[in-house]
Amino acid sequence: MIRTLLLTALVAGALGCGDPAYPPNVSRVVGGEDARPNSWPWQASLQYSSSGQWRHTCGGFLIANNWVLTAAHCISSSRTYRVVLGRQNLSTEETGSLAVKVSTIVVHKEWNSSQLSKGNDIAMLKLANPVSLTNKIQLACLPPAGTILPNNYPCYVTGWGRLKTNGAAPDILQQGRLLVVDYATCSSSGWWGSTVKTNMICAGGDGVISSCNGDSGGPLNCHVAGGHWEVHGIVSFGSSLGCNYYHKPSVFTRVSNYIDWINS
Repeated sequence: MIRTLLLTALVAGALGCGDPAYPPNVSRVVGGEDARPNSWPWQASLQYSSSGQWRHTCGGFLIANNWVLTAAHCISSSRTYRVVLGRQNLSTEETGSLAVKVSTIVVHKEWNSSQLSKGNDIAMLKLANPVSLTNKIQLACLPPAGTILPNNYPCYVTGWGRLKTNGAAPDILQQGRLLVVDYATCSSSGWWGSTVKTNMICAGGDGVISSCNGDSGGPLNCHVAGGHWEVHGIVSFGSSLGCNYYHKPSVFTRVSNYIDWINS
């Protein structure tokens, strides 16, 4: 797998890993909104087969031409999955988009579905066929191992999750600006307390914008020095009180904690 990732990284370098051909519109400060088409070209829709139809269940993101990262809690051994790439509107067959079957699923060995707060909510999906990179399908850049973002660092969560608690699920890819909440704050009393671990990232908590059901497994995209985007988080969980509950920020698997695992 390491060789595959390295070869793909060379291809990504030519196209610009984390450098969309259609830059995202990031002018708005608060509130979710429709994403600019193909501006998050590593975004994936993880779908499962049900009664002859494919249904969106989670997000994900492309890290090599045949590997997608998602959340472990998105995976069920009883389901058949595919990944849709290069898509803006899930209800429309769009030119340049692809639907690829999943051939292998690798869930982190320390993931425990009954102990979500322990973390390790990460899984890799191997695609049945490698995909060609285009201006609509590109690779996500991952952060250097061990990277910790500072408090209030601005990032964007993207996905097709519900627009509000118990609300409708959109057809069009959404984006929402979230500020990182550092571990000291997020693990304090009145926030998430001991539920949050150092292998996670918190972002949001303003009571206005957050990830929600259906966004799980999707990326937390952060613009970094050098002008490119890196995916620092994988949507993991939120509050049972509601998707955008005050001082209960969205919680993400911290990608920089798992770089060695991904490469192995």
